[in-house]
Amino acid sequence: MKLSRPVLHRLRLTDAVVFWPVVLLVVWGSLIPSSVIQVPLYNDKLLHFISYFVLAAMGVTAFRARRPALLVVLGLMVLGGVLEIIQDFVGRQTSFADQLANTLGVLTGGILARLVVERLRRRFPDKQAL
Repeated sequence: MKLSRPVLHRLRLTDAVVFWPVVLLVVWGSLIPSSVIQVPLYNDKLLHFISYFVLAAMGVTAFRARRPALLVVLGLMVLGGVLEIIQDFVGRQTSFADQLANTLGVLTGGILARLVVERLRRRFPDKQAL
């Protein structure tokens, strides 16, 4: 598949649709009781970082403009914080370290995704803007 402006547009739309089920998966994983899920030999903070990295990368690439992408990043940071607070009410432990991993994942994923989007925008300029 050769990259072109229409192909990139379809990929962006697909990303925008798939983003929401991934958000629901992260919310579900954050709120189920820890006794239900027992995954041996994993680093909890790394799991938080990767989850929010993927969410931010998907959310940022779904938008062409910078402002909505910034709102996605801020919204994901708030979502991570709210989920950490809610965890205390569903039998899980609230953790500042988890929120820090969430925030670092969001910032890293958002920045890297934005760099890719900007590079693709320069490589495939919008003909309507000319």
